[in-house]
Amino acid sequence: MPLRHEGCTLNAHVITADLARPEAPDQIRAELQAASISVDILVNNAGFALYGPFIDANPQTEAAMMQVNMATLTQLTRSFLPGMVQRHWGRILNLSSLAGFMPGPLMAVYYATKAYVLSFSEALADELHGTGVTVTALAPPATRSGFQRRAAMEDSKLVQGRIMDARTVAEAGYRGLMGGKAVVVPGLSAKLLAFSVRVSPRWMVTRIVRRMQERVS
Repeated sequence: MPLRHEGCTLNAHVITADLARPEAPDQIRAELQAASISVDILVNNAGFALYGPFIDANPQTEAAMMQVNMATLTQLTRSFLPGMVQRHWGRILNLSSLAGFMPGPLMAVYYATKAYVLSFSEALADELHGTGVTVTALAPPATRSGFQRRAAMEDSKLVQGRIMDARTVAEAGYRGLMGGKAVVVPGLSAKLLAFSVRVSPRWMVTRIVRRMQERVS
């Protein structure tokens, strides 16, 4: 789906900020205000993961992950949502994950952060009904990108073989965002999995995810 149209001029205003720092959202808001830029569409796409047992994880890196995946996302939403409501139009896209529907042994905190994003987005979408502002949670399955290398999980069974490409995910997210859908799960198999884990015993789901997450022997 084309995101550009011939004849349109798109101007980029670049702000450099470390989203793992709690003050980053305020910095971004202040710089945009100084440039007289209002935000009508917010895409909270930043995030990263850690792979391995919780007990072995670096606490500082894990805290930074929670800040980026949850706190910064929430702060940026709070920063720009009032203006959208005042203008009676706005779109917010929060990147969750298929992981948000289930517990994730060997990536316990990452899965929990994505569950937060999913729950937060669905609740906020309901609160904003009738305001002209919509919130969409994009919950893709494993997607080919630099994510796996950053998380040191390239030999996890979960990402072996054919997984979804980033363009397909982005296009599904864009369509859902502009259509005002509350939750977007790209791919039929991912949709079926998201439904099945909601009706399956939690202990069973947890064990299955553990097997999927283990390293290839």
